[in-house]
Amino acid sequence: MQINDLTVVILAAGKGTRMRSKSAKVLQSLGAKPIIFHLLDTLKNIPEISRSAVIYGFGGDEVKAKISANFPDTLLIEQKEQLGTANAVASALKIIPDNGATLVLLGDTLLLQKHTIEEILQAAEKQDLVLLSAILDNPKGYGRIIRENNSVTRIVEEKDANSEEKLVKEINTGVMLIDNQALKKNIVKINNANAQQEYYLTDIISLIKKNGGNVTAVVAQNTDEALGINDRIQLAQAEKIYQNRKREELMRQGVTLISPEQTYIAGEITVGVDVIIEPNCTFKGKVTLGDGVFISCGSIIENAEIGENSKIEPMSIIENAVIGKNCQIGPFARIRPQSTISDQAKIGNFVEVKASVIGNASKVNHLSYIGDSTIGADVNIGAGTITCNYDGANKHRTTIGDRVFIGSNSALVAPVAIGDGATIGAGSVITKNVSAEILAFTRPPLKEVKDWERPKKNK
Repeated sequence: MQINDLTVVILAAGKGTRMRSKSAKVLQSLGAKPIIFHLLDTLKNIPEISRSAVIYGFGGDEVKAKISANFPDTLLIEQKEQLGTANAVASALKIIPDNGATLVLLGDTLLLQKHTIEEILQAAEKQDLVLLSAILDNPKGYGRIIRENNSVTRIVEEKDANSEEKLVKEINTGVMLIDNQALKKNIVKINNANAQQEYYLTDIISLIKKNGGNVTAVVAQNTDEALGINDRIQLAQAEKIYQNRKREELMRQGVTLISPEQTYIAGEITVGVDVIIEPNCTFKGKVTLGDGVFISCGSIIENAEIGENSKIEPMSIIENAVIGKNCQIGPFARIRPQSTISDQAKIGNFVEVKASVIGNASKVNHLSYIGDSTIGADVNIGAGTITCNYDGANKHRTTIGDRVFIGSNSALVAPVAIGDGATIGAGSVITKNVSAEILAFTRPPLKEVKDWERPKKNK
């Protein structure tokens, strides 16, 4: 079998009835992305692949839309009637060349790893078909690999197996590499004479053997790769396995996870050395953590870059933002998209920053909202300060120069600019630009009312 022209066919037409969902099974979420996306991501790293196709059926419009948006080079082929795996592969024959090989995968085998696929491809020499099998202590529900003199002769599905065959612990994972000539010659001969009245692709094994072809099986080293997902219980089991893999990857790179099982990873994390992550933290999307970063408990980091030696205090949320070096964020801070926190800056407790740039060594320590703002270096923003960026119809920007001091409980009504070195008195409402190096405040005079009697409660 030649694998220099490799076609991948992913079977994803099943409804997944036991999921009890309006969406197709392959679109169920694991690690915060659809099941099938994990498999398609793995295939990106296999250089022998010339083309990939997903066979879809139930929920076709949604399946097509999501795959096309994220994997535009993947072909999409409809299986109009779900008549079995052989019928599904037959629907893809028009894109499979006469020479080369076809790798058939199941859309819910997301735990399949690159090195296992490479092992299957390496076994292809002098073979017409290569299976991926696994040895399970409890093989119930899986098709059994039947051997004679240690040679694979056929696969029998659970519902068609007799009592002796059900004792076999070597099972079919659904992963199959087939020579294209053998595939096209034999798939048309498969019938549906079985308990399910379906056209099983696995029947092609006995047909190839009858014609003197060679069939072998690669036994998976990790039985997790055989796990299919048919209901939400199995989905949860797969999620646990997936999370353990991601955590182990981080720890091998030198990250200290204080409580690994309480760290949730849904994306890709790039890390430096001596990173420490406390319990109950969540990472989503693409996250970069520099050397010496400390992430305190309960924080959520999504599509963010955090510079070296920065500390994220407990219960902080950082989303689509860049945090510089030696910064302190939180506790209970929220850094919203399009924000950049420069080196040595401090964003304190209950502070929200949105679409803003905070300059070097500037501080926003307490109970403030900074939105659509550009703040210079060495600025101190007092507690309760608000940049009033929204006039009810449009957003406007606030610009604050270097070395500015904003007194507590001030409101800066955008669009407005504060010059370098200016001081804004506490409790001010600033509606006009403020010049550099001056004190500005708005404060009504104190009034005292004599002979005033405090209201009393009615008896």
